[in-house]
Amino acid sequence: MATKAVFFDQDGTLVDSLPGIEFSVDRALAKAKLPARELHLGPLIGPPIRQIFAQLVSQADEQQLSGLEAAFRASYDSAGWRETRLHDNAAFTLAELSRAGVPLFLVTNKPTFATGRILEALRIRHFFRDVLCRDGRTPAFQSKAEMLKVLTQLYNLEPAECLYLGDTYEDYLAGLEAGMQTAIVTHGNHKFDGEHKCPEAIILKHFADFLERIEIKETA
Repeated sequence: MATKAVFFDQDGTLVDSLPGIEFSVDRALAKAKLPARELHLGPLIGPPIRQIFAQLVSQADEQQLSGLEAAFRASYDSAGWRETRLHDNAAFTLAELSRAGVPLFLVTNKPTFATGRILEALRIRHFFRDVLCRDGRTPAFQSKAEMLKVLTQLYNLEPAECLYLGDTYEDYLAGLEAGMQTAIVTHGNHKFDGEHKCPEAIILKHFADFLERIEIKETA
């Protein structure tokens, strides 16, 4: 069945947000006078930053996590987000899908403030019919799957006719829960065992593979 609407994850999928996140994580740890991180953040990116700090500082209590999260936000919202870069061929793919009249949507765990700045700075906000962030409502969305379900209902879309593109196992599960076909882009990361972990997903090595592998129903 041809895809009639495409939903995107942001961090790691459309953009490389790792440099900015590392920058602000390191400053938050330094402000809290904690040891410098030893873990590479790449495999941890995806969940909310509080969960990432919980993995980096295993003995941290809720008060410490709140302090780290606040310090990270202050750094990231002022400077860290500026280090975000589009992945190769991401803008071209969005432009081609938009030209074909395919409705595009974005769901992300990143807060609304930073997401808006990044999308505008990278000049891709106009491609999306709607953008949902985890803090986009009160109470906050519990998961990306919930955001996907809300958007399909809001725009009267059949989930089975939609595609969700992410880059993590969390994204794979979110797509499945929302009833969508899911694609995972690895950006050449050969350590990603997509075929084993995500057996029902379309595995793309690079964004350049998207338009060749995905059957799109043009509506323009």
